[in-house]
Amino acid sequence: MNALQPSDMKTAKFNMIQQQIRPWEVLDPRVLDCLAALDREAFLPEKLAGIAYADYPLPAGHGELLLPPVLEGRMLQALDLKDSDSVLEIGSGTGYLTACLACLAARVVSVDAYPDITTAARERLQQLGIDNARFETVESLNEIRDKERYDAIAVGAGSLPAVPQNLLEALAIGGRLFAIVGHSPVMSAELITRLDSDDWQTEKLFETDIPPLSFAG
Repeated sequence: MNALQPSDMKTAKFNMIQQQIRPWEVLDPRVLDCLAALDREAFLPEKLAGIAYADYPLPAGHGELLLPPVLEGRMLQALDLKDSDSVLEIGSGTGYLTACLACLAARVVSVDAYPDITTAARERLQQLGIDNARFETVESLNEIRDKERYDAIAVGAGSLPAVPQNLLEALAIGGRLFAIVGHSPVMSAELITRLDSDDWQTEKLFETDIPPLSFAG
Protein backbone atom coordinates (compact mmCIF):
# COMPACT_ATOMS: atom_id res chain seq x y z
CA MET A 1 0.00 0.00 0.00
CA ASN A 2 1.47 3.32 -1.05
CA ALA A 3 1.68 5.93 1.69
CA LEU A 4 -0.81 8.75 1.34
CA GLN A 5 0.55 12.24 1.09
CA PRO A 6 -0.48 14.89 3.66
CA SER A 7 -2.76 16.51 1.09
CA ASP A 8 -4.49 13.15 0.54
CA MET A 9 -5.00 12.72 4.29
CA LYS A 10 -6.45 16.22 4.52
CA THR A 11 -8.90 15.39 1.74
CA ALA A 12 -9.77 12.05 3.34
CA LYS A 13 -10.52 13.78 6.65
CA PHE A 14 -12.67 16.41 4.92
CA ASN A 15 -14.60 13.68 3.11
CA MET A 16 -15.05 11.74 6.36
CA ILE A 17 -16.73 14.73 7.97
CA GLN A 18 -18.79 15.82 4.97
CA GLN A 19 -19.77 12.46 3.48
CA GLN A 20 -19.88 10.13 6.50
CA ILE A 21 -20.47 12.08 9.69
CA ARG A 22 -22.72 14.98 8.66
CA PRO A 23 -25.18 12.72 6.80
CA TRP A 24 -25.63 10.83 10.07
CA GLU A 25 -26.93 14.07 11.58
CA VAL A 26 -23.80 14.83 13.57
CA LEU A 27 -24.01 18.62 13.38
CA ASP A 28 -22.67 19.79 16.75
CA PRO A 29 -19.98 22.33 15.79
CA ARG A 30 -17.77 21.45 18.78
CA VAL A 31 -17.78 17.78 17.79
CA LEU A 32 -17.09 18.56 14.13
CA ASP A 33 -14.27 20.94 15.06
CA CYS A 34 -12.72 18.30 17.31
CA LEU A 35 -12.85 15.64 14.59
CA ALA A 36 -11.35 18.09 12.12
CA ALA A 37 -8.51 18.96 14.49
CA LEU A 38 -7.33 15.40 15.18
CA ASP A 39 -5.50 13.22 12.67
CA ARG A 40 -6.79 9.65 12.93
CA GLU A 41 -3.71 8.30 11.15
CA ALA A 42 -1.57 9.44 14.08
CA PHE A 43 -3.33 6.83 16.24
CA LEU A 44 -2.76 3.88 13.91
CA PRO A 45 0.23 1.81 12.83
CA GLU A 46 1.73 2.88 9.51
CA LYS A 47 0.25 -0.10 7.66
CA LEU A 48 -3.29 1.12 8.53
CA ALA A 49 -2.73 4.85 8.10
CA GLY A 50 -3.99 4.80 4.52
CA ILE A 51 -7.45 3.66 5.65
CA ALA A 52 -7.63 5.81 8.79
CA TYR A 53 -10.73 7.64 7.53
CA ALA A 54 -12.57 4.63 6.12
CA ASP A 55 -16.15 3.97 7.16
CA TYR A 56 -15.53 0.73 9.03
CA PRO A 57 -13.96 -0.36 12.33
CA LEU A 58 -10.20 -0.83 12.55
CA PRO A 59 -8.30 -3.14 14.91
CA ALA A 60 -6.86 -1.64 18.08
CA GLY A 61 -5.38 -4.85 19.55
CA HIS A 62 -6.74 -7.63 21.78
CA GLY A 63 -10.04 -7.57 19.89
CA GLU A 64 -10.66 -3.90 20.62
CA LEU A 65 -11.71 -1.46 17.92
CA LEU A 66 -11.29 1.98 16.55
CA LEU A 67 -14.97 2.51 15.78
CA PRO A 68 -16.14 3.82 12.41
CA PRO A 69 -16.15 7.64 12.32
CA VAL A 70 -19.94 7.82 12.17
CA LEU A 71 -20.30 5.88 15.44
CA GLU A 72 -17.68 8.05 17.14
CA GLY A 73 -19.41 11.19 15.94
CA ARG A 74 -22.81 10.04 17.15
CA MET A 75 -21.34 9.04 20.50
CA LEU A 76 -19.59 12.37 21.03
CA GLN A 77 -22.70 14.32 20.06
CA ALA A 78 -25.00 12.22 22.25
CA LEU A 79 -22.79 12.66 25.32
CA ASP A 80 -23.12 16.46 24.93
CA LEU A 81 -19.85 17.11 26.76
CA LYS A 82 -19.16 20.40 28.50
CA ASP A 83 -15.76 22.03 29.05
CA SER A 84 -16.05 21.27 32.77
CA ASP A 85 -17.05 17.58 32.48
CA SER A 86 -15.13 14.61 33.80
CA VAL A 87 -15.32 11.51 31.59
CA LEU A 88 -14.69 7.81 32.13
CA GLU A 89 -13.75 5.90 28.98
CA ILE A 90 -14.12 2.12 28.93
CA GLY A 91 -11.59 0.63 26.53
CA SER A 92 -8.66 2.83 25.55
CA GLY A 93 -8.30 1.38 22.05
CA THR A 94 -5.86 3.37 19.94
CA GLY A 95 -6.30 6.50 22.07
CA TYR A 96 -8.13 8.36 19.29
CA LEU A 97 -11.50 8.45 21.04
CA THR A 98 -9.69 9.35 24.27
CA ALA A 99 -8.21 12.35 22.48
CA CYS A 100 -11.63 13.35 21.18
CA LEU A 101 -13.10 13.16 24.67
CA ALA A 102 -10.17 15.15 26.06
CA CYS A 103 -10.76 17.78 23.38
CA LEU A 104 -14.35 18.27 24.54
CA ALA A 105 -14.15 17.78 28.33
CA ALA A 106 -12.04 18.91 31.27
CA ARG A 107 -10.46 15.53 31.93
CA VAL A 108 -10.69 11.88 30.97
CA VAL A 109 -9.91 8.67 32.83
CA SER A 110 -9.46 5.83 30.33
CA VAL A 111 -9.39 2.24 31.58
CA ASP A 112 -8.39 -0.92 29.76
CA ALA A 113 -7.44 -4.49 30.65
CA TYR A 114 -4.27 -4.60 28.56
CA PRO A 115 -1.12 -2.72 29.66
CA ASP A 116 0.27 -2.55 26.12
CA ILE A 117 -2.89 -0.78 24.94
CA THR A 118 -2.87 1.78 27.75
CA THR A 119 0.87 2.36 27.31
CA ALA A 120 0.60 2.93 23.54
CA ALA A 121 -2.44 5.20 23.92
CA ARG A 122 -0.74 7.21 26.67
CA GLU A 123 2.36 7.70 24.54
CA ARG A 124 0.31 8.85 21.53
CA LEU A 125 -1.48 11.49 23.57
CA GLN A 126 1.74 12.64 25.19
CA GLN A 127 3.32 13.09 21.75
CA LEU A 128 0.38 15.28 20.76
CA GLY A 129 0.59 17.37 23.94
CA ILE A 130 -2.76 16.19 25.28
CA ASP A 131 -2.32 16.25 29.05
CA ASN A 132 -5.85 16.02 30.48
CA ALA A 133 -6.25 12.24 30.07
CA ARG A 134 -5.12 9.54 32.50
CA PHE A 135 -4.84 5.84 31.65
CA GLU A 136 -5.38 2.98 34.08
CA THR A 137 -5.26 -0.81 33.75
CA VAL A 138 -8.04 -2.98 35.19
CA GLU A 139 -8.75 -6.69 34.88
CA SER A 140 -12.48 -6.31 34.21
CA LEU A 141 -15.36 -3.86 34.39
CA ASN A 142 -16.17 -5.27 37.82
CA GLU A 143 -13.13 -3.43 39.18
CA ILE A 144 -14.67 -0.04 38.49
CA ARG A 145 -15.83 0.85 41.99
CA ASP A 146 -14.43 4.36 42.07
CA LYS A 147 -15.97 6.71 44.63
CA GLU A 148 -15.75 9.40 41.99
CA ARG A 149 -18.82 10.12 39.91
CA TYR A 150 -18.42 11.04 36.25
CA ASP A 151 -20.40 13.46 34.11
CA ALA A 152 -20.08 11.09 31.17
CA ILE A 153 -19.05 7.50 30.48
CA ALA A 154 -18.11 6.34 26.98
CA VAL A 155 -17.88 2.65 26.13
CA GLY A 156 -16.07 2.89 22.83
CA ALA A 157 -13.87 -0.13 22.13
CA GLY A 158 -16.59 -2.79 21.87
CA SER A 159 -20.15 -3.66 22.79
CA LEU A 160 -21.65 -4.83 26.08
CA PRO A 161 -24.32 -7.52 26.55
CA ALA A 162 -25.86 -5.15 29.11
CA VAL A 163 -24.64 -2.14 31.04
CA PRO A 164 -23.47 -3.33 34.49
CA GLN A 165 -24.86 -1.66 37.57
CA ASN A 166 -21.46 -0.48 38.78
CA LEU A 167 -21.09 1.67 35.65
CA LEU A 168 -24.55 3.15 36.20
CA GLU A 169 -23.55 3.94 39.77
CA ALA A 170 -20.39 5.67 38.52
CA LEU A 171 -22.50 8.36 36.83
CA ALA A 172 -23.08 11.67 38.58
CA ILE A 173 -26.67 12.88 38.81
CA GLY A 174 -27.39 14.20 35.34
CA GLY A 175 -24.52 12.17 33.91
CA ARG A 176 -24.76 10.39 30.54
CA LEU A 177 -23.48 6.99 29.46
CA PHE A 178 -23.14 5.86 25.84
CA ALA A 179 -22.74 2.17 25.01
CA ILE A 180 -23.62 -0.24 22.24
CA VAL A 181 -25.66 -2.93 23.95
CA GLY A 182 -27.01 -6.35 23.06
CA HIS A 183 -26.06 -9.44 21.10
CA SER A 184 -25.12 -9.86 17.44
CA PRO A 185 -26.59 -9.41 14.88
CA VAL A 186 -28.82 -6.70 16.31
CA MET A 187 -27.52 -4.29 18.93
CA SER A 188 -28.61 -0.81 19.88
CA ALA A 189 -26.65 2.31 20.72
CA GLU A 190 -28.03 3.50 24.04
CA LEU A 191 -27.76 6.78 25.91
CA ILE A 192 -28.43 6.32 29.62
CA THR A 193 -28.95 9.40 31.80
CA ARG A 194 -28.89 9.28 35.58
CA LEU A 195 -31.90 11.25 36.83
CA ASP A 196 -31.32 10.84 40.57
CA SER A 197 -29.76 8.44 43.07
CA ASP A 198 -31.84 5.44 41.99
CA ASP A 199 -33.36 6.36 38.64
CA TRP A 200 -31.86 6.10 35.15
CA GLN A 201 -33.44 6.84 31.79
CA THR A 202 -32.48 4.87 28.67
CA GLU A 203 -32.84 6.17 25.11
CA LYS A 204 -32.21 3.83 22.19
CA LEU A 205 -30.54 5.91 19.48
CA PHE A 206 -29.98 3.52 16.55
CA GLU A 207 -29.24 -0.10 15.69
CA THR A 208 -25.78 -1.39 14.85
CA ASP A 209 -23.55 -4.43 15.41
CA ILE A 210 -19.95 -4.46 16.66
CA PRO A 211 -17.83 -7.11 18.43
CA PRO A 212 -18.03 -7.35 22.23
CA LEU A 213 -15.61 -5.62 24.55
CA SER A 214 -13.09 -8.31 25.46
CA PHE A 215 -12.93 -7.51 29.20
CA ALA A 216 -16.63 -6.92 29.78
CA GLY A 217 -16.92 -9.93 32.08
